[in-house]
Amino acid sequence: MEKNIIVAATGASGLPLLVQCLKIIKENDDFKSYLIMSDSAKLTLKQETNYSLEDVYSYADFVLDQNDIGAGPASGSFKTHGMLIVPCSMKTIAGINSGYGENLILRAADVTIKEQRTLVIAARETPLSPIHLRNMYELSQMPGVRIIPPMMTFYNLPKDIDEMMYHIGAKLLEPFGIEAKEYRSWTGLHTKESCHFQQSSYTYYKLVMTII
Repeated sequence: MEKNIIVAATGASGLPLLVQCLKIIKENDDFKSYLIMSDSAKLTLKQETNYSLEDVYSYADFVLDQNDIGAGPASGSFKTHGMLIVPCSMKTIAGINSGYGENLILRAADVTIKEQRTLVIAARETPLSPIHLRNMYELSQMPGVRIIPPMMTFYNLPKDIDEMMYHIGAKLLEPFGIEAKEYRSWTGLHTKESCHFQQSSYTYYKLVMTII
């Protein structure tokens, strides 16, 4: 049975991560994505990427308008496996925490919380004010809510920003049971020699997969 996952994007910086997450979901036949982009997210997309809206929409299974407050995700009877907001602005976090369902993104998040489904919030802001921290703390205490800032990781020895984004995207989708094909989880502390062997093995694996 296919699992529906709502993927929303707001105007915070980090729109390339939205695209990466949609691509990973697309690789999993068990999941169908419902994309909701705010007007601010569409503006940020132009600023941060070379993708057109049509490009982004092509990676989603369904596209919904943020003003369509009567769409499926606005009701708890619309079955979903949860919701991911990437990137998530502090304005949106404040709206979710106060229960202010002004648009479909906020309403869908509100429904996800009340139905106690998984809600992953990729919070994007720095530095964080006491207001930001308070809102995120209060949300983190609610069943199903996970605050996962898209932080850079280095233990997986990324070669470039694309590998780093892939790793972050995989981390954001992990709570939904979505497995990214090339995701490398932590396997323990290694010496320089073993790290070199691990990196060489991974490079060889990618080469073999390319040939296949």
